[in-house]
Amino acid sequence: MISLTTFQTEPAPCSYLPDRQWSLLYQIVQSMTPEEYQGRLDRGWRRFGHALFRPRCPHCQACLSLRIPVAAFRPNRSQRRCWKANVSQMTRHVTTHLQLSLDKLLLYRRYHDFQHRHKHWPNDGQIDPEDYMTSFLRNPFPTEEWCYYHQQNLVGVGYVDRLPSGLSAIYFFYDPAYRSHSLGTFHILSLIAEAQKVQLPYVYLGYYVAGCPSLEYKARFQPNEIYDPMTRTWIPFQPRVSTLR
Repeated sequence: MISLTTFQTEPAPCSYLPDRQWSLLYQIVQSMTPEEYQGRLDRGWRRFGHALFRPRCPHCQACLSLRIPVAAFRPNRSQRRCWKANVSQMTRHVTTHLQLSLDKLLLYRRYHDFQHRHKHWPNDGQIDPEDYMTSFLRNPFPTEEWCYYHQQNLVGVGYVDRLPSGLSAIYFFYDPAYRSHSLGTFHILSLIAEAQKVQLPYVYLGYYVAGCPSLEYKARFQPNEIYDPMTRTWIPFQPRVSTLR
């Protein structure tokens, strides 16, 4: 791994829990192998492009890295319905030859505009091509792009790292017109199915934050594990009941 710089951001209002402050530790890398990133992922780090990061908040430890042991995974009734409703309707294309297209950029903008208007996300949907490429297309090692099509229309895009111990979901966005299809759930179920097929033990879903609806859904994929920074081990996780509804 070739590291370019490491820095920590000043405390600022948290994007996940507005009544709290957050601070992120960043490491910008020029190069990194999947094995090296696996080691960081297993210690609670995440990445966008060449930027690795993890929370380092002075008074909060709400961000919990969550993963699914795929051999033990059992879909609930809602997840089974989602899979059955989508698996025959959606066409999936997976590639490591990442290219920017107007369709992807416009889909990202529509998704974020919808989330801003209906879920009060920050208004960063007007991402420009350079920012999109920096976040998703320029990576220290090959990254997979999972595109979902319905009747030849692009309706969802996910970026995924294939690592020695599992698949890591980087980001997923979809057409708000298809929100009744629960494409985010379908994408995670597709990752689990792929990991089971190729015998990778885990699917990593990033951070779970209790009290943040945009992240609480991850705990519905049972059983799951969270990374405990105190013991530096992954432990079984049982979220509060409201998260599972």
